[in-house]
Parts: sequence; structure tokens; C-alpha cells
Amino acid sequence: MDYNTLEQDIEASYEEDRSNAGRDRSEAASCSRQEASCSCAEPLTGAPGFSLRQRIAELAPGIAVYLVACLQWWLAPLPLPQWGTISLFVLAYILIARDILTNTLRNIRSGRVFDEFFLMTLATLGAFAIGAYAEAVAVILFFKVGEMVQESAVDKSRRSITSLLDLRPDRASLEREGKAHEVDPAQVEVGDIIRIKPGERIPLDGEVVQGRSNLDTSVLTGESEPVDVEPGASVYSGSINKSGLLRVRVTKPLASSTISRILELVENAQAQKAPTEQFISRFAYYYTPAVVFAALLIAVLPWTIHTFIPPLQGLFEHPPLWSESVYNALIFLVISCPCALVVSIPLGFFGGIGASSREGILVKGANYLEGLNKLGSVVWDKTGTLTQGVFEVTSVETADGYSRQDLLRSAALAESHSNHPIALSIRREVPQRKESGKAAQYTEHSGRGVSALIGENTVLVGNEAFLREQGIEHSYRDGEGTAIHVGIDGSYAGTILIGDALKDGSARTVAALHEQGIKQYLLSGDSRSTAEAYARKLGIDQTLAPLLPQEKVSQLERIKGETAPGRMVAFVGDGINDAPVLARADIGIAMGGLGSDAAIEAADVVLMRDQPEKLLRVRHIARRTRRIVWENIVMALSIKVFILGLGAMGLATMWEAVFADVGVALLAVLNSLRVMRGGRDRSKDAATAIRSAQAFEQPVQ
Repeated sequence: MDYNTLEQDIEASYEEDRSNAGRDRSEAASCSRQEASCSCAEPLTGAPGFSLRQRIAELAPGIAVYLVACLQWWLAPLPLPQWGTISLFVLAYILIARDILTNTLRNIRSGRVFDEFFLMTLATLGAFAIGAYAEAVAVILFFKVGEMVQESAVDKSRRSITSLLDLRPDRASLEREGKAHEVDPAQVEVGDIIRIKPGERIPLDGEVVQGRSNLDTSVLTGESEPVDVEPGASVYSGSINKSGLLRVRVTKPLASSTISRILELVENAQAQKAPTEQFISRFAYYYTPAVVFAALLIAVLPWTIHTFIPPLQGLFEHPPLWSESVYNALIFLVISCPCALVVSIPLGFFGGIGASSREGILVKGANYLEGLNKLGSVVWDKTGTLTQGVFEVTSVETADGYSRQDLLRSAALAESHSNHPIALSIRREVPQRKESGKAAQYTEHSGRGVSALIGENTVLVGNEAFLREQGIEHSYRDGEGTAIHVGIDGSYAGTILIGDALKDGSARTVAALHEQGIKQYLLSGDSRSTAEAYARKLGIDQTLAPLLPQEKVSQLERIKGETAPGRMVAFVGDGINDAPVLARADIGIAMGGLGSDAAIEAADVVLMRDQPEKLLRVRHIARRTRRIVWENIVMALSIKVFILGLGAMGLATMWEAVFADVGVALLAVLNSLRVMRGGRDRSKDAATAIRSAQAFEQPVQ
């Protein structure tokens, strides 16, 4: 039943919870930005303006001067003095590294000393100081080339996402005085009529007022099956009109349209860092200064020991040269920046979010994507989540001399102001009711039922507890379905049993999660016997019913307390009535979020397609993302530690240092881009789950 008071209470509770969460997330994001010590720690912020051709053009003059300088340094084809050749190296260095030098000075003034720019500047200027001119420019050149390739990879990752979502047409056909005028969609107001021709993309959310067609909503849901629309149907921006001409009344401005909000959510997702990202940021914060101090020791310690501590001079085969010690320290500095980690790890999570969005799954942050790997419990709502939410009357039991027709007519009139699926199912059973017979003095009782005056009769329609509150006793025993009890003038008139079929895939999803060791609960407002009947069909571990919305929150808190430490609890629901529980869960998952503002706002993960199996798919993407991220961590740290050791012992050259920094970063970035491909779920869980779920495929009636 459509309880306005309930929705208002829930909306107020939800707004409070989400505003508090928003403040916490804002503070966390601020702290994360302060913790990042390497300039490449935020690689995704500069990608939108990236142009590969422009970057190459910027490097070309410096590369040309550098090649001339190298040719002159080794072959001397031109009659230039030595200082002239050195000047060419200096000029090439300035042309290539001018933005790095500028950033170094700016960061030093702002207090960010130990970042990537500082390390590169210190290492290359030190190389100039000891006469390694060609190597100094080579280091900065390879660094710039690596940076360019990294930016290109990030740009590719971003474009692969925005190409899926940033599909808002730049024009809308606005109808004025019977004529269509091409205007910017931002100029269209709510209530205006727009025309969408076959083949055009819908620019704004609205309601069809004339025409019939079928729509391609794959950009929103990840599914290519067309959706038929007719007058009265809702249409969403980003969908493609495949056949007939449509006239649509706009229901939302451009900024609030479905595709705009989806794009905004994906773009903002990177602000929510995963625990792995936060660890890397903290690691870089302490690691980089420590390496700079270690490099200083490498430069100073051998010469100091040999000069001032005679008993230890035997440690050296020959007296250490100051230039060699400084050179080893510079190599150590070039190797030191953890750029491979702080670039590739955020890119990996960003790729996972993009792979999810391609399949119609919105993940609002890397922390939620990583959290999906740590699920210990999944709590399910029933109606509209595991079931189709398409109700129909399956049986009617009358009492006190009332006929079936009288009982249904009284209930339908009492529910005439409600748009709840159960109310609609009752009204469909009495299609010939007269509008003049609508309920008077209609009152909704939050979470329990409705009361109304029908002619001279007071009619109560609701659950068992509601009728007992009103002093109406009855002996009906619930069957498999939702029991709606009816009281007329203080006496029990009968019960209407409403059935709801399970969604295809609900049993398979529950079985697959069991195979993955996840405990599952069913929370429902239905009677206990009804909820348990559905739970038995699905194989869910524990049923909690009947529950009011506020009781669902307390039960969720209890489940969180029972879940093993370090494991997370996800709640899967389908909209406004579940908003408080979605907000309180470790991970709130909204089912069927297409066009549902409440679902998109309240949840941390939104399954735009109304399919339970999408939860298994996003779990697979989360596992793949985690695996690739940890591959990068192990690879980068292993190579860096190995070459750092060689550098500390004086066994590495500047070229190995360049590979340890730029080369490893590029390998990690390319590995991260694999996440964007998604990959097939080859786990045995899915196949086993499908076999074990066959017994649960019969819908509950």
C-alpha cells in the first residue's frame, strides 16, 4: 500500500544518514589527498585535457637539441668548444623539463617537497653536477615519455567510460505552437513537449504522450533487449528511439536526467578510495622521504667512513670517489618514486568501475568495489528484489456472510488512492468499479494498512496486526503469499491472498552466493509464514518477518554484529522503502535502479537492470580488479627493491634506474587496463550454483 507518511519518514531518515555519510567521505577524501606524497598519486585528474599529438609536439624541440648534443659529445662533427656542447645539453634539458622544474618550485613553496618532481629534479641536476650530461637529459626525457604514455592510458580508460555514459545529445527538438525548434537541452523546462525521431537519442527524461516505439536502453542497463513504450510510459535520457516518432513530456531538467546523474556518479567514484589505495598513499608518504635520506647516506657515508674512520678503511677495495658515491645516490633517487603503485592502483580500480558501468552496474567508489570481495553476509529484501513485484490475487476467503465480489469491491475502493503494487492487484480484480464510489476520509496507517469511508461503511484493509489494533479478531491462517485482511464496520469480512512470482535467476544467485561461503538473510514485511515459504524456495539461511521499516534497520545492525570481523554485510533492496537500510549497510545495493531516484541516491552499488545475477557479475569484476591490483603491487615492489639494492651497492646504472621507475610504471599501467575488458567469469561457483539451484526454479504462488 502506498503510505505517504511512511515514505516521508523514510526520506527524512535517509537524508540525515546520507548527509552524515557525505561529510565523512568528504573528510576522508581530503585526508587522502593530503597523504599523497607523489605527484602521480592523482593520475586521473588531468586526463580530460590530454592530447597525445600536443605532448609529442612539446617534446620534439628538446629531443632534436638533445640528439645534436649527443652527436657532438661523442663524434664532434661540429667545431664547438666543450662548453658549447654542454650548453646544448642544458638547452635540451630546459626544453624537456621546464614544466617539471616549475612544478618542483611550486610544490616546494606549498610544502610538498618529497614528490616525484623533486626527485627527478634533484637526480638530474646532480647528474649535471658530476658531468653526466647525456644521462641527466636521458633520465628526464624517458621520464617525460613514460609520463606521456601513462596519461594516454589514463585517457583511454576515461574515454572508454565516458563513451558509454556521456551520451547526452547537444540538441533537443522542442515543440512550440505546433512546430519543432532545435534548442540546447539545458533550455528545456519540466512540462515542455519534445519530439524524438526514430534513430535519435532521447535527450531528457520524460513521459510519452503520443506515439509508440521500442527503445535501446543498453547504455543504461547493459542489456540490448529493446523496451516497448506507449503513451504513459516513462523514457530515460541516453536511450535510443528505434522505430516510431514519439512526443514526450519532460519530467526532469537536464542536470537531473538519468544519464547526467549516472555520469556524475561514475566521475565522482574515484574520490572514494579503496583501503588498498589508502595504504599505498600512506606508504608513499613515509617511503619517499626515507629513500631521499637513504640516498643522502649513499652519497656521503662511503667517503666519510674512508676519510674519518681509519679502522673501517679495509671495507673498500679502493678509496671511494665522491663522484661515484653521488652517482650511486642519484640512481637510487631515480628508482625511488613509487609511481608504478600510485598510478596503476587507482587506474585499476577506475577500470573496474568502468567495466561495471559497461554492464549497467554503478559502483560509487573503489572502496565499495573492494568491499564486495569481503562480503560475509547478504541481506535480501523480498518484494521487487527477489520477486517480480507483479502481484495478482490468488485466492479470496470471505466471512460474516460477505460475497467474494463485495469483499473485493470494498477493498478496491478503500485502496483507490494507492499506487502500491498490492493495491493495484486488488483493483485489477474489480475493473468495473464506479469512480463515484471512491473512498472518502481515506487514511493511511504507516506500514500497516488503510482505513476509508465507503458510503456509510467504514472499511479497514491491511495486515493482521492492523486489524487487531482496531479490535477486529479473526482466525485466518496465512498461506504462501501476502495476506490482506479486510474489516467492515468493526467485523472481519475476509482475507485476500496476493501472490508474487520469483524472478528468473533469484535462486541461481542465492545458490552461487552460498557456494562462495556467504550467509544470507531475508527481511520482509510479510507474515512469517509467507516469508519463510519464499525463503525455503530460494534456500535462504534465515528469515526475519514480519518487520516494519525501522525494525529492518535494527535487524540489520544485529546481523552486522553477528558477522565475522573483517567481513562486510550487504543489503539488497529496490528503492525508497529500503533507503534507511541501504544507508546503514556496509554496502547498500539497489536493485533495478533505472529511473529510481531513491535507489540511485541511497545505494552504494546500483544494479540498473532488474536482475539478481548482476550481483554475481559485479562480484566477479571486483575479484578480477583486486587480483590485477595486487599483481601490480607485487611486481612493482619486487623490481624496485631488487634494483634499489643494486643501486645501493653501486651495481646499477642510470638506465636500470629509468627502467625501475618509468618501465615498471608502464608495465603496471598496461596491466591495469586489462580490468576494462571485464573478462569472463570462469569460476566453478557459477556452474555449480546453476546445477544446485534447479530445485528452486518453481515460482511461489
